[in-house]
Amino acid sequence: MKAYLVSFAVGTLAGLLYSVLDVKSPAPPTIALVGLLGMLAGEHAIGFVRNCITHLAG
Repeated sequence: MKAYLVSFAVGTLAGLLYSVLDVKSPAPPTIALVGLLGMLAGEHAIGFVRNCITHLAG
């Protein structure tokens, strides 16, 4: 979890720096990032559902 927080903090600082320098960020468009989030959610959903079914059945 610590790595995620550090990554988020560094990304936020980079975004602030781009904003202060009035430079367009090289990050992909928001819609692409939302798609990646959906892919991660789908990837983890299968394991989560299997775990829930196993827990309820056992």
